[in-house]
Amino acid sequence: MSVALSLRPLGKALGTEVVGVDVLRPFDAATLEWIDRAFAEHPVMVFCNQRLGPAELAAFGAQFGRPQPHILEQYRHPDRADVSYITNVDKAGGIDRFGVTRASTWHTDETYEDALPRLAILHALEVPSARGGTMFADMRAAYDALSEAMRRRLEGLVGLHGRSNGPDGVKLYGETYVRATEKMRPERRHPAVKKHPVTGRPVLFVNPTHTHAFEDIAADEAVRLIQELRDHATQERFVYYHAWRVGDVVMWDELATMHRGAGDARPEERRIMLRTIVHPF
Repeated sequence: MSVALSLRPLGKALGTEVVGVDVLRPFDAATLEWIDRAFAEHPVMVFCNQRLGPAELAAFGAQFGRPQPHILEQYRHPDRADVSYITNVDKAGGIDRFGVTRASTWHTDETYEDALPRLAILHALEVPSARGGTMFADMRAAYDALSEAMRRRLEGLVGLHGRSNGPDGVKLYGETYVRATEKMRPERRHPAVKKHPVTGRPVLFVNPTHTHAFEDIAADEAVRLIQELRDHATQERFVYYHAWRVGDVVMWDELATMHRGAGDARPEERRIMLRTIVHPF
């Protein structure tokens, strides 16, 4: 490892700045191993003052796995299908109304797929003058804080995940959009509690955007349970709010956390970010 690296906590629950890293340069083996070890314990990592284009962002992500194209083709970068825009600006320079509210409910990316991503990386190109942050919830700590009765209830329970037909997804996007997009992906099954492949810690794996039901539970009871778990996992003690600055790169563990765009900026203020979602090797 050619430079000294250190970690600086940013929030009480999550959020850790990695100090001394230029992510534009490929990591040597020792640096990559150091970051991998730190990431297992600190699943929301922040690299400040970076300047990356789409190719560089994909190259950074490729050190941790396989960047994959996102399902929303209209937001893919024209030069890199495995990099997409998170933006409230449309192609004509006006306000992208879908982009303003997109991903502003709590979720974990791509749980509507069988093969789940390892991590995602977001890089800020333009940010609003105030607010416009991203929120992260620690789903390891959320599980640890569950009552014994709830842990027993979740043991062996299987969640059913769709494109955006969880209770919060329906509320955000509307019935018409949700029913149309349901046809794009078949329903997927995932345990309500998963074990982290690196740390072995149990993780609460239910999100209110994609999880819409559980096997062998009545629909209304399932919705109540999803909402109860959302409210539990998103208590202030589990949540980190990242206030963006231009040049920030944030990398988060898709299993250990849940996230959402805060949706608290003025929609006419530009917010443009590059993102890549990375699957395991």
